[in-house]
Amino acid sequence: MKYHLVTLGCQMNMSDSERVRNVLEGMGYQWVENEEEANIIGILACSVRQKAIDKVYSKIALWNKRKQSQNLITFISGCILPADEKKFLKLFDIVFAMRELPKFPQMLSQYGVTTPAGLEKDNLNPKEEINFFWKVKPKYNSSFEAFIPIQNGCDKFCSFCAVPYTRGREVSRPSVEIINEVRNLVEKGYKSITLLGQNVNSYGLDKKGAEINFAQLLDEIGKIGESTQHRFWVYFTSPHPRDMGREVVEVIAKYKCLGKQIHLPIQSGDDKVLIKMNRKHSVKKYRESIEAIRELIPQATLFTDIIVGFSGETEEQFQNTRKAMREFEYNMAYIAMYSKRPGAASYSWPDDVDQKIKKERLALLTEDLGEVSGKYNQNMVDKEFIILVRDTDRKSGYLSGQTEGKITVRFASEDKSLIGQFVKVKITSATNFSVEGELVEVESLQEV
Repeated sequence: MKYHLVTLGCQMNMSDSERVRNVLEGMGYQWVENEEEANIIGILACSVRQKAIDKVYSKIALWNKRKQSQNLITFISGCILPADEKKFLKLFDIVFAMRELPKFPQMLSQYGVTTPAGLEKDNLNPKEEINFFWKVKPKYNSSFEAFIPIQNGCDKFCSFCAVPYTRGREVSRPSVEIINEVRNLVEKGYKSITLLGQNVNSYGLDKKGAEINFAQLLDEIGKIGESTQHRFWVYFTSPHPRDMGREVVEVIAKYKCLGKQIHLPIQSGDDKVLIKMNRKHSVKKYRESIEAIRELIPQATLFTDIIVGFSGETEEQFQNTRKAMREFEYNMAYIAMYSKRPGAASYSWPDDVDQKIKKERLALLTEDLGEVSGKYNQNMVDKEFIILVRDTDRKSGYLSGQTEGKITVRFASEDKSLIGQFVKVKITSATNFSVEGELVEVESLQEV
């Protein structure tokens, strides 16, 4: 029997997919790249974006049509709103919450009946189930990059976001499990490890002192780096500005293995919009975090998330976001036009910024990003950087990798054996959104 899995959404879904694959292969199913060859096919959905949900409907329509001529089992899980979940019950053979993954083999044995397991909330203990889920070993999709979930759910309830309704309240994974997984990955030679959570820097707060906090977790991971000669970089996403204290920045500055790249979502540069978004932080509070980063880790790159055209956003408020872009000089910003999501508080509010204006604001903010990121990129020229080679580049005859600060660099080489290795590259040219260099040496850079 063969299986195929489609993964939509964020890195958390990507991490979850690695555990789904391990369960399926433990049952004897074999992965195939071509979904048309699969006997069982599933999708990890994302209700956070309407485009992702639209893709689910497109996929299941094709799969159900295939059922007319062949035996096929379909399933869906992931980050799904209750309203979407109910609709999917009529379309998929199996619907389940990700925390119920350990029960998946039993569900498959009864695949002839649509399984509303994910809706049986009254008979479940979500916290116990997510801890059981975390004990499922992942089948890592890469031999040198890995994602480690440290937390599930969110307690912040930003008015634009559906995550608290798709993943529930915050639950922290036992630190012993996280530290052991990091150690095992390092021993196996992994070079890039990303800690995942909806609000990673509130890690441990749900355990009321029975668990270490996020800074202490990073400190323990940093000690692993100090105890080995192997070079590796550890990242995390995403922290919340409200909980981004100086202590976390101090720990990152302390250890070489903690990647000097911070992804800190601002969402808007206007305080009134932030209040309406229920972000629970001001621009001033955000600025204090950035000042701590610039002081203690001056070499760190800074990434963010921004929403343009949020309900009621005025031109003046948008201009404040442009000011924030220029002030904080982001290396990368993931900019999205606001769209309503069922379940989120703002769903009932008017989506009153014209689509044309949203597109204009997106374009302007992207131009601003190009100016500030381009300035940083130009300063890289004629300097040498260690990069982790990740893949072939879209430019023929080139490979692509990332610096410790996650700046993507391409260089001329067709030696695919370099993928997954550290190399030294000298930057020869840069534009606002691209950096190019030449290979200087391939040496024993796996050792710090």
